Amino acid sequence: MRDREGSEQAAFFNWLRVRHPAVFDMAYHVPNGGSRKGGQKEGARLKAQGVKAGVPDICIAIPRGGYFGLYIEFKATPPHNAVVSVTQKAWLEKLASQGYKSVLCKGFDALKAEVEAYLSLPVTRALRE
Repeated sequence: MRDREGSEQAAFFNWLRVRHPAVFDMAYHVPNGGSRKGGQKEGARLKAQGVKAGVPDICIAIPRGGYFGLYIEFKATPPHNAVVSVTQKAWLEKLASQGYKSVLCKGFDALKAEVEAYLSLPVTRALRE
């Protein structure tokens, strides 16, 4: 079975690397999904190390528009997109309540548009004492 979500996400990171190299340096994928060898034992080991279900797929650790950063739950372009889980929705809400912009993007084009819109916002300045 073809991993459309993974393919589109890889294309996005390639686009980001070419279009916005400085942003690419501050962006990363959270590898929570997919199948893992080792079954329940491996799952327990990863959970003990801090892996949490539902954490969004992509983080751009750059503050803009009054936000501390951007978290994106990514799904493949419809009709190949998966269902957004209850835990994924809950993480988006929790992150928003902590000052992060958190969004769901369905497809490569929606992902690019969301990132371009976010990057067009004014830089969030930290107040330091």
